[in-house]
Amino acid sequence: MADKNKTTSPAHLPDHGPIDENGREVLLSVKNIDITFGKGDDAVKAVKNASFDIYKGETFSLVGESGSGKTTIGRAVIRVNPLAAGEIDYKGVRISGKIPKSLDRDVIRNVQMVFQDPAASLNERATVDYIVSEGLYNFHLYENETDRVQKVENIIKEVGLLPEHLTRYPHEFSGGQRQRIGLARAMVMEPELVVADEPISALDVSIRAQVLNLMKKFQKEKGVTYLFIAHDLSIVRYISDRIAVIYKGNIVEIADAEELFNFPLHPYTHSLISAIPIPDPELEKNKELYTYDPSIHDYSVDKPQMVNIGHNHFVYGNTKEIEEYKMLREKGEPIKSINIVSHEQKLKDDEAARIKEEDDDKTLESKLSSGDYIINAPVHDTGNMWYGVLGFLFPIIGLILWEVFKTKKYYRNYKMTKKGTVAGFILLAVIVGVFFITLIFAGI
Repeated sequence: MADKNKTTSPAHLPDHGPIDENGREVLLSVKNIDITFGKGDDAVKAVKNASFDIYKGETFSLVGESGSGKTTIGRAVIRVNPLAAGEIDYKGVRISGKIPKSLDRDVIRNVQMVFQDPAASLNERATVDYIVSEGLYNFHLYENETDRVQKVENIIKEVGLLPEHLTRYPHEFSGGQRQRIGLARAMVMEPELVVADEPISALDVSIRAQVLNLMKKFQKEKGVTYLFIAHDLSIVRYISDRIAVIYKGNIVEIADAEELFNFPLHPYTHSLISAIPIPDPELEKNKELYTYDPSIHDYSVDKPQMVNIGHNHFVYGNTKEIEEYKMLREKGEPIKSINIVSHEQKLKDDEAARIKEEDDDKTLESKLSSGDYIINAPVHDTGNMWYGVLGFLFPIIGLILWEVFKTKKYYRNYKMTKKGTVAGFILLAVIVGVFFITLIFAGI
């Protein structure tokens, strides 16, 4: 991580950021930040002690499921979400909290954002010309009107639109075209850092590739740096240099893109990679999903921390877990995240599940007859016959009640509802069968 020394807030940003031990320029440094919403007992800590650096010219991706805190961090970088703790440095200068107005303008000028929803992020009452030009107007980044028009037309062409589109309004464009307008609005400012908040999640698959290629083109030509926020790891692998994985506000793993996919050490990263769809439907059907269970971690005594285990690979864990991660990584054998179960194995698993269900029914009988259950049974677990009648008359409702009672451990009610529902489905099947037989004979 970058230098942890306290930074000052001068009136303007310097030309270059600090250089790390590997000779890379640190453009953005997020240092131990907490972001909290609400106050007192209602306070929710959305981000907890998050730290990472972004180097000039790279694409740094922040990946996690919905609600994990990705967008919250992105909005903190552009100074929309205030920090409860920690700080954010840009080129070695603190930009979080209260800063001089001139520095704030420098940050707005140098850090732009592309939003997830291309429709909601554009002013429906403004023309494309005004939308793209707004930043130029605010910072007077043009010499005269001819220069402004030239800059706007050039950027519109670069994103694949035409100059005649400038007189139109956002509602006249498709989703992919709107996102191109959003990208043009950001890039016309010639920013050094662009926060891209799931910029392709609302787009069709074919359009996604076009927008990603546009972003890579701008990075190659203009040297722009991206903080790319996403939940789709397959997309992230294509565009990223480094990836950070975030779970419920905690960053759990940071590594180079290929390093992370070859050696997903944290169980949550493992689960995200296992969820990537496989194009072959047969393989996808037989894929074994890995589900992350946070209860596997015991942090009651040995507290976790983010540790560099080598290979520029950071993992979040306690002392015991870090040692295990180091051993796995030092083996140098890529970790298999996606497991395809053979057809024979799937049949065996289905048979095992059937036997388990039969065993569960036997266990249920023993529970119902045990003295402990008779004494401690829930008050309303009476096994009332009306549950059976309801299941018989309305099998679909009975099926729902059956699952609810089983989950809540109302075993007598569950058993009665199950009997009635099964009988109801049998009767329904008989009625449907008789109906079709009657139709056949009537046709003859």
